[in-house]
Amino acid sequence: MNLNIQNKNVLVCGSTQGIGKATAILLAEEGANVTLIARNEEKLKKVLSELKNNGQQCHGYLVADFSKPNELKSVLANSELQFHILVNNTGGPAGGPIFNAKIEEFEKAFTQHLKCNHILVQNLVPFMKTQCFGRIINVISTSVKQPLDGLGVSNTIRGAVASWSKTMANELGEFGITVNNVLPGATATERLKEIMNNKAQKTGKPFDEVVKAMKNTTPAKRFAKPAEVAAAIVFLASEQASYINGINIPVDGGRTKSL
Repeated sequence: MNLNIQNKNVLVCGSTQGIGKATAILLAEEGANVTLIARNEEKLKKVLSELKNNGQQCHGYLVADFSKPNELKSVLANSELQFHILVNNTGGPAGGPIFNAKIEEFEKAFTQHLKCNHILVQNLVPFMKTQCFGRIINVISTSVKQPLDGLGVSNTIRGAVASWSKTMANELGEFGITVNNVLPGATATERLKEIMNNKAQKTGKPFDEVVKAMKNTTPAKRFAKPAEVAAAIVFLASEQASYINGINIPVDGGRTKSL
């Protein structure tokens, strides 16, 4: 299948590791012009050097800290780059029971996820409208379908982003712009390792036992590879996905109990 992503300009958030990095690599392989954005410039340079380039592609990066929305606004205002595709992807909030969560934790997560997503969309959509083509893909979590134990703040904020996304899809659909959510399940990333380490420490169980138990919650009996989640993101970014809009797509190996 020809995804027709060649020469499309893509902005990939959180692209120095995990799902964001895998997505950037796959988009570059499909012929897109990829711009990475994250807060660590050294890591951005390293990923940039790993992107495939057919000699006609133009890759680059932007440095921005998503805990500072005004900094993100400034970075976008000072950039002349224009994008057909936006992949919103930000590391999840720290784990813990929701009852024990501090107000500051909710505020921080809301800023990094929803506020910055909104800033990016408001800056990028005007160009998408001129092209009668736009793809906005938000990488969130299966918790929007089924809350996950021990991730109280994340469950709350992910749900807010999902509702924001659906509302945005309704408003932008007439302009050839789609807005969809990819919901990764347990994926072999540094965040998952951190979650399992915390669980092992709190329960006193060996790390390997925690890993095995988490794998067993999925019919596939394994964790996803970041590239497997990236494949769904890249398809949604393509011209072939032009009539898929306003939906949540779990990429979780069948773990989520709801349809």
